[in-house]
Amino acid sequence: MKRKHLIIRGIVQGVGFRIFAVECARKHNVAGFVRNLPTGDVEIVVEGGDKNVEDFVREVKYGPPSAIVEDVKIWEEPYKGTFKSFTIKF
Repeated sequence: MKRKHLIIRGIVQGVGFRIFAVECARKHNVAGFVRNLPTGDVEIVVEGGDKNVEDFVREVKYGPPSAIVEDVKIWEEPYKGTFKSFTIKF
């Protein structure tokens, strides 16, 4: 099991990025959250099986077609198993 923390920079707010992340999470069967940050970035914390998390990260780091991703910071964190689903935090 794996947990990753992502900060995605660029034109990533107001372009459907959070909904895109939720759809990717459902597709890859992972749990966690996505939220907009006051800096204009998007934050994601994701947990699940190793391959599921890697596949999710590979897809989500490009974002939806309307986004312009300029940079993605990714940290691996200890798996905690704290999430039951993938949600949008406000």
